[in-house]
Amino acid sequence: MVDLIRSSGPISRVELTAATGLTQPAVSIIVRKLIQDGLVRETGSTTPTAGKPRTLLTINARAVIAIGIQLGVEDSVFVAVDSTGGIFGRQGFAGAGVDAPQVVIDRLVDDYRAFLDGLGADESRVAGVAVVAPGPINVERGLVVGPPSLRRWVDFPLRDAFARRVGPPVLVDNDSAASAVGEFWTRQISRESTYACLYMGGGIGAGLVSSGALYRGSSSNTTELGHVSIDLNGRDCFCGNRGCVERYAAPSAVVAEARSDARLADELELDTEVVRAFDAIARAAVQGHPRALDLIVASARHLAEATVNFANIVDPDSITLAGWGFAIAGSIYAREIGAVLAERAFARRAHGIDVALSSNPRDSAAVGAAALILQSSLTPGHGPALHEAHAGDGDAII
Repeated sequence: MVDLIRSSGPISRVELTAATGLTQPAVSIIVRKLIQDGLVRETGSTTPTAGKPRTLLTINARAVIAIGIQLGVEDSVFVAVDSTGGIFGRQGFAGAGVDAPQVVIDRLVDDYRAFLDGLGADESRVAGVAVVAPGPINVERGLVVGPPSLRRWVDFPLRDAFARRVGPPVLVDNDSAASAVGEFWTRQISRESTYACLYMGGGIGAGLVSSGALYRGSSSNTTELGHVSIDLNGRDCFCGNRGCVERYAAPSAVVAEARSDARLADELELDTEVVRAFDAIARAAVQGHPRALDLIVASARHLAEATVNFANIVDPDSITLAGWGFAIAGSIYAREIGAVLAERAFARRAHGIDVALSSNPRDSAAVGAAALILQSSLTPGHGPALHEAHAGDGDAII
């Protein structure tokens, strides 16, 4: 009900009755409880062609705060969103680097406290904190299972280590999945849509939202687009597969190719950090640098190959490109992916697939992390369970 009001509001009780199939008394009871809990408020009215005016309902933006943390190797991003998914706080902090996980947890806790202080927000208003990282992730246990970029975190109980140090409930999830939920909420995508989000950061992933809920599969490690093989005899991948698109299209692959050309690497002054180096290549590409443009277009075409396979399986209405990998040269990726889908998608004669760029690609996973909190707290059953750790919770759960 809350998600329906969020995506369709302002909306009347009569319209909610029609949309949900519930009886008017049932809708009235649910709405009354939501208003009492402060999650929904009445706002204005509409005048129908006959009968009395209908009072409209909308989400109370001030009901709760959700905190999302995007944990990367080089950078971490914290965002705070209100009940509608609107961002009202954002701050960047140091990433995990090569430090031991417990050292990073200590730093994350300090950063979290500093972030709340900067917002002037009382922790009692925080519905939860979500930390998202590259997959694979064991969502049920809150473990980072084994991304190559965070090798020291393999099987580390990230959720519980953090939850023991903060007041609100905590969840841990995959950054690509989170980004899909965040884009769905902030773009106010219809619940009737089959919506996909491609995420490119340290790796390449995707998320699929159908009927307003994230498709999770059996272990919440679904739609791993980066590990679709585009070359059966191609490069070996850490996942055990061969020829994965991530090995050709991801920022790290583009940077490695650029660095193999000493003259180009010197000309673009490629930073030792992948994010900065890829940004430099992407910036040069959009400015017309021939070699940089070739690298980005090649990456985009490889990604388009995987995307058309993905689209043929899930048949989405629309696709959003999110993640820092699309922040500068996203228009090139959108053009190449859109062209391939228009020409080769199996259902292209039945419907087109809209390809758009995120309005906030660098922070999309952090925003999505916060949206996961909203989904779990405002629409129970559609998101992962929030976990509260207490004194005595220990590493026995590992």
